[in-house]
Amino acid sequence: MFSEIEQVIKALNPQTISTERKAILQPLTEFIQSKVSNQQDIRINFICTHNSRRSHLSQVWAQTLAYHFNIKNVFCYSGGTESTALFPIVAETLQNSGFQIKTISKNENSIYSIKYAYNQHPIIGFSKRLNDDFNPKSEFAAIMTCDSANEACPFVSGAEKRIPITFEDPKAFDNTPQQAEKYNERSLQIATELFYVFSQIKAS
Repeated sequence: MFSEIEQVIKALNPQTISTERKAILQPLTEFIQSKVSNQQDIRINFICTHNSRRSHLSQVWAQTLAYHFNIKNVFCYSGGTESTALFPIVAETLQNSGFQIKTISKNENSIYSIKYAYNQHPIIGFSKRLNDDFNPKSEFAAIMTCDSANEACPFVSGAEKRIPITFEDPKAFDNTPQQAEKYNERSLQIATELFYVFSQIKAS
């Protein structure tokens, strides 16, 4: 893993997570643990309304932390109830945490390659609907990362488990002096909570 990302991970403090929040994270921990115990692939699709901010941060950090904790066969995805674009500040925020980001194709819905380690396949970041062909059709956990997607999608086709783990939207701070700080804050909250989840997993 890139050393800059390792430093960010080392500084995460899961003790800052409240008891209430840990209870919200518990079903995801249980889903991953049951897959590990049964030696099955672990597919997680992070879903938000526009697939532009929180779902991408969650996808990238989950894939990275699975690697950090040496949990094999984890495949992370993201999707929305509609597709828009991966918000450029999200890519910038991840880059500032040490991820290597390349723009593969630049248009209204740009495609990014997001790398966390030299020899690992990059995460492909772009906005897509949750049922896009890029995403799994069955045997996955659907993680609802925003309230509106959670309310709009009471049922996610093909999902083995549907788990609401919602985060506040940093979009509220777009084009304000606090923008960079608030995006980084949300990114680190997501990283801390997913660190906690993966740290609970016991090898089979």
